[in-house]
Amino acid sequence: MTRFPTLFLSHGGGPWPFMEDRRVQYAKTAAEFGRLPQLLPEKPKAVLVITGHWEADAFTVSTSAHPPMVYDYYGFPEHTYHLKYPAPGKPELAEEVRALLEHAGLDCREDPNQGFDHGTFVPLGLMYPNADMPIVLLSLKASYDAAEHIKVGQAIASLRDEGILIVGSGLTYHNMRGFNRPESKPVSYDFEAYLNEAISNPDAARRNAMLVDWENAPSARLAHPREDHLLPLMVAAGAAGSDAGKRVFVDEVASVAMASYVFG
Repeated sequence: MTRFPTLFLSHGGGPWPFMEDRRVQYAKTAAEFGRLPQLLPEKPKAVLVITGHWEADAFTVSTSAHPPMVYDYYGFPEHTYHLKYPAPGKPELAEEVRALLEHAGLDCREDPNQGFDHGTFVPLGLMYPNADMPIVLLSLKASYDAAEHIKVGQAIASLRDEGILIVGSGLTYHNMRGFNRPESKPVSYDFEAYLNEAISNPDAARRNAMLVDWENAPSARLAHPREDHLLPLMVAAGAAGSDAGKRVFVDEVASVAMASYVFG
């Protein structure tokens, strides 16, 4: 089995692919997400998603064989609260993830009810529109310890050799008060430049140190008042092992840069 890369995807705002005006805004992201399967050596057996929209007191894995939908957004058209992405879960993968984390000394719990939020069904829906790819979700830990999230990635890295695609889904800029404000544009590009420098460093130890130290990056807290949408990058980087990352693309929507990366 060929080793799979890991991905960090800036998933954009809400259920944008299902709204005509937003789809125009995000045309580049839509096209790039649709091309992502071409970066993979073959079709994955399953996808493990770490999304910025699910956090818990302890790392938690989704065990449902038929995950429901989670409409965790507000003020969108009525039809976006009836979307379906009927991809199956994969309970045996969930159990393997739990075992890997516990073997690494990390407490991991199970949730039989967690479903697909837009950080999951938006990018995966554009990558695999037939919803035929099993998906398991792994939560963030609400304490937001960057080093611990890198350690989680390191603990699950072996999945890459088993045909599993590991996807961190968040945003390189996530300040709800900053979207659509001209002053946010340089903030988003300055912070993304730091992230890109970090992930592309050929020295994994240096990369991880820069990611742990993200709060000292230019404009860090202006870009991420809360780091829920940044921590999925830590997991993807941890799972990358010694593989350097590179920027797949950067889109500019709502006056801010939104970058996506591949490791390996």
